Amino acid sequence: MGEFLDTKGLACPLPVLKTRGALRNMPSGEILTVEATDPASVIDFTHFCNTTGHEMVEHMEVDGVFTYVIRRGG
Repeated sequence: MGEFLDTKGLACPLPVLKTRGALRNMPSGEILTVEATDPASVIDFTHFCNTTGHEMVEHMEVDGVFTYVIRRGG
């Protein structure tokens, strides 16, 4: 199941910064699900995963809420 982080209502760069902090305290391979409402978060989370070694397992948007499922890298 993993961990859950609610960053709805926060603007860039806070969702990614909070995600980075949450992942730092998780074991490698663990899943973190993040919800955000900032439309720029799509670009931010994609870049974050591409540059940090974490895996974007899934992302979707429903009614203005963006959900990111991220697997912590090694």
